Amino acid sequence: MTREDGPGRGAAPSEVVTDRAHNARVWNYWLGGEDNYLVDRAVGDQVTAMYPSIGEVARADRAFLGRSVAYLAGEAGMRQFLDIGTGLPTAENTHEVAQAVAPDARIVYVDNDPTVLAHARALLTSSPWGQTEYLDADVRDPGTILGSLGRTLDLERPVAVILLGILNFVPDTDEARSIVRRLLDAVAPGSHLVLTHPTLELGGSGNEEAMRFWNENATPPITARTGAEIASFAEGLDVLEPGIVSCSRWRVAPGEDPGPEVAQFGLVARKP
Repeated sequence: MTREDGPGRGAAPSEVVTDRAHNARVWNYWLGGEDNYLVDRAVGDQVTAMYPSIGEVARADRAFLGRSVAYLAGEAGMRQFLDIGTGLPTAENTHEVAQAVAPDARIVYVDNDPTVLAHARALLTSSPWGQTEYLDADVRDPGTILGSLGRTLDLERPVAVILLGILNFVPDTDEARSIVRRLLDAVAPGSHLVLTHPTLELGGSGNEEAMRFWNENATPPITARTGAEIASFAEGLDVLEPGIVSCSRWRVAPGEDPGPEVAQFGLVARKP
């Protein structure tokens, strides 16, 4: 299959909808990947025209993943990671970052997009000392997710729960808050929450209009939230320094260029 008519890694699974843009594939396009279709690139280009910094948001979110996972696997001593809404595999995935620091780290990826599923099983490998698993499940069903972790993760030991750019696809804030609470209630003290979420508070006059266009032309629909709403997801947790900030500003190494501040909050919080 050529770059012009579909993903470069092979034909789409039969259940993939290719006549409407999908977040995982558009995000892949913004990151420079090839697992996307003409409809994804068309919507991605239009969103970029309306909100030119969206590519910077995607790259900053990915860099935040690397920094936060490296911190957790290193200084924080985490050995278990639950990455929900993983998206299409690219470079420096969670297991690659974690296992570069701690080869015995165990990672479970969760997503419910068939395109992600098709590639994840082939690409999300593990070091010989650790383990990686993929679950086909929806973030709105934390019970199913938690009930499927026993083969890989021990919930009696700390787990890093990673929710990057996924709660924005749960439009009801109370439901999103309930999802986070259910997940964190199920894991041991010393577990961490890693979260990013789009906002209108940090961002550019075109952001709101671009989100409206997205919701009319792509799936799933997106919801922006305020810093206060995002802080409520970490209620009862100890938010690590520097707090809830643009994800491009979270623990950037001295001398490293953080790039522009982007309209995407990021936080890491510890369960006491």
